[in-house]
Amino acid sequence: MTKTKTTLPKKGKVEIDRDILLSIINLATKEINGVESLTNAYLPIYKKMLKPKSEGVAIKFDTNGLLNVDVYIKVYMGYSVPDIAYRVQENIKNALNSMVGIKPGKINVHVYGVACDEEIQ
Repeated sequence: MTKTKTTLPKKGKVEIDRDILLSIINLATKEINGVESLTNAYLPIYKKMLKPKSEGVAIKFDTNGLLNVDVYIKVYMGYSVPDIAYRVQENIKNALNSMVGIKPGKINVHVYGVACDEEIQ
């Protein structure tokens, strides 16, 4: 497990497990109407087996210490993709800021598929 260290002024250090960050991002993404699911379709098959917890989320800290997030989703048919992507970005940014005090750098939303609602089929 990789831990993330954050220094708070005059309050010490806080260590956050990587899995916690992945969970926060995962939940913030699924809260948005129009998001059908997160997907690992972008990963080669051997990496899917090695990283089952990172379902559709990739995070990396850049040289400036900012958290960059990539989210891979499927959306429901009939929803505006740019609108969903914007709402996902804002929800992730707000969730990370309010829950763990991290202001992310880039939040990239990749749409990897469109799902039909069961009623439409």
